[in-house]
Amino acid sequence: MKGERVAQLELLLRSHPEGLRRAEIARRLGVHRSTISRYVEDLAEKIDIYEENSLIKIKAKEDDGAEALSVYESLAFNMSAELLASNIEVQNPHLASGLRKIAMNMQSYAPKVSANIFALADKIDEGLKSNMGQSMHFNKILEVLIDCWISGRIARITSAGEEIEIAPYFIGFKDEKEGRKPITVTGRLRHTQDVVTIDIAGITDAMMLDETYTIPDNLKPFKKGEEHVSYDAIDMIPLTLRLKEKSALNSFSTIIHGTPELSKNEKGELIATFEAENSIELMLRIIQSGTSVEIMAPESYKQKLVNYLESILDIYRH
Repeated sequence: MKGERVAQLELLLRSHPEGLRRAEIARRLGVHRSTISRYVEDLAEKIDIYEENSLIKIKAKEDDGAEALSVYESLAFNMSAELLASNIEVQNPHLASGLRKIAMNMQSYAPKVSANIFALADKIDEGLKSNMGQSMHFNKILEVLIDCWISGRIARITSAGEEIEIAPYFIGFKDEKEGRKPITVTGRLRHTQDVVTIDIAGITDAMMLDETYTIPDNLKPFKKGEEHVSYDAIDMIPLTLRLKEKSALNSFSTIIHGTPELSKNEKGELIATFEAENSIELMLRIIQSGTSVEIMAPESYKQKLVNYLESILDIYRH
């Protein structure tokens, strides 16, 4: 437990290069202030830390200095950072840490912008604390995918209950019609030429494999799938689904499908109509959605699903 607290202290100090008072460290770590000195001493055996004006800091290396931005660049960065933070569903501690480092370099020549960026970093920290479990899981998955992307290694992930191996080509925001901007990973499914885009929030597990890959020079990650995927050679089904929640459509993100047309019936229920590939994957996605999705049409496909479920139940009835 003590070693874990020391590791948390190091992460906390690296995220706050301006330094933190002992009382603030104790509050953030959720421990009594009297124990902080022991953690500081233990951490000092690993890295170079010091105390200045009652603030505990990590000593910066000589090559850690950053080139100063102009006032105009500083303000542009401030506005961009606010936009980025507001579009992230789960806050990222690395964003807060990076913002503070840049804000420190701005203090002498752009103090107002620096103060705004410090405040934005604090806001991100509050968002992290309010949703600690989900934030930690999301950022752990994101870090694995980034490591795979940077090092050119295959990632093995579990998404929508299915384990797949993917060569990450691109990590970034994806625009959706309802205004949501999820962070996604786009890459090639291993042993295929299929390129898919997966919402990172839907990934439950991720690990980096030893196998390497290269990103094609002609890759166009910003191009929407509907612009270059041809359905001519694929058996498609015109589906009409009743949705209990709009997010249920995320279950179909990894299969080939057209753009869903959304409407509401006379009862106010959400109805989605779109074409989807006629495959076992489609059936599994519908089953995975549980009671959140109900097939309304075609009747033949609804019966096909019922027969499939009954065949599974028969295995366990005998």
